[in-house]
Amino acid sequence: MAENTREIVLDTLLEVERNHVFFHQLIKSVLDKYDYLDSQDKRFIKRLAEGCVERQIELDYYLNQYSAVPVRKMKPLIRCVLRMGVYQILYMDKIPDAAACNEAVKLAVKRKFVNLKGFVNGVLRKIARDKEKLPMPEDKLEYLSVKYSMPEWIVAMWLEEYGREDTRRILEALADIHPISVRFRKSMTQQQREEYLEQWRDEGVIATRSEEIPYVYMLEAVDGVSSLAGFEEGAFTVQDVSSVICVEAANLKSTDKCMDICAAPGGKTMLAAEMAAEVLARDVSEHKVELIIQNLERMQLTDKVVTEVWDATVEDETKHGQMDVVLMDVPCSGLGVMGKKRDIKYHVTPESLESLTELQKQIVDSSWQYVKVGGVLIYSTCTIHKKENQEMAGWICENYPFELEEERQILPGFVKADGFYYARLRRIAR
Repeated sequence: MAENTREIVLDTLLEVERNHVFFHQLIKSVLDKYDYLDSQDKRFIKRLAEGCVERQIELDYYLNQYSAVPVRKMKPLIRCVLRMGVYQILYMDKIPDAAACNEAVKLAVKRKFVNLKGFVNGVLRKIARDKEKLPMPEDKLEYLSVKYSMPEWIVAMWLEEYGREDTRRILEALADIHPISVRFRKSMTQQQREEYLEQWRDEGVIATRSEEIPYVYMLEAVDGVSSLAGFEEGAFTVQDVSSVICVEAANLKSTDKCMDICAAPGGKTMLAAEMAAEVLARDVSEHKVELIIQNLERMQLTDKVVTEVWDATVEDETKHGQMDVVLMDVPCSGLGVMGKKRDIKYHVTPESLESLTELQKQIVDSSWQYVKVGGVLIYSTCTIHKKENQEMAGWICENYPFELEEERQILPGFVKADGFYYARLRRIAR
């Protein structure tokens, strides 16, 4: 593997560390910038950069066991170089340990840390020597945190909410490599889907149908969905099966009016538009609404959807009692999608969870009256935190004229999907 690919990874990790940017956004721009590289190089960049972010807690634990200098006191560049080296040694079998060590030393020298090349080489070679018997914490909470590279406070929260066995299963699933989930147009026949699937398989894509939704497929060995047959024609869109399940739970009819109040990038809006008479899709900024419009245009659904910039915490009295269905996918901690957005766990804090539940309550308070009496409110999040989910559904029913008809918490490891929650709430006359 050419050295410049490792240098690209190094610069990506330094950008994450210095500027606290979201990794899933940064890696997309990096891969776009280096689109001229062959697919093998791009896969290497994504795998190594993503792996270092995903496994950072584990990598730092081992480095602290074998380095005389604690990770937090290392120069940022050396810290990133060492994480890259350890990740290759532990998780990239096709790269010889000696190559991982040597390339790390070369990077340090190239970036003017000649005096630290012995340190880098020594730490990595000791870890490579012991990689089959690396030390692990004895404390049960710390052990799970290191093994699955998850902050201790999140592990502790899930242990309390779900118990040890289910928590381990969730952690294991989040650490797995996640395929891309796409859904075909709901109106397409199975034969039409098979024609596209055949073309994709000819290009080496592995496509597996979801056990939950027959028109959703999991794709592996694909560099980018935009190059697949059918993308430009709007035959399919990227959407996780859990998001599809949530919209299906609304039981939309062809005569229904629907509002999606936090709609970007438009996955739920587009599926609702294929089922309902009309959809009003709103989000808080012009940028977010533009993303919805772009997706609607490609999927040829602009005639069914009206888009508006609107802050969901601001009540719109002109829409009271007008909607058969309101989709309320509120801002949340995102703990259910950490398998795809690997660095969410470093941005979320216990304090931010508290402020999120307050924001969620504001949105509910401003938006519940859009639902007709007898209509449906779908409250949903992409998290697996009971305070944002089950407790919030209970709070809605206590404070507003709704009764709970159905709720479902989708947990990673139990369903091949992102972690997700929805509650179907019926507005009653009260």
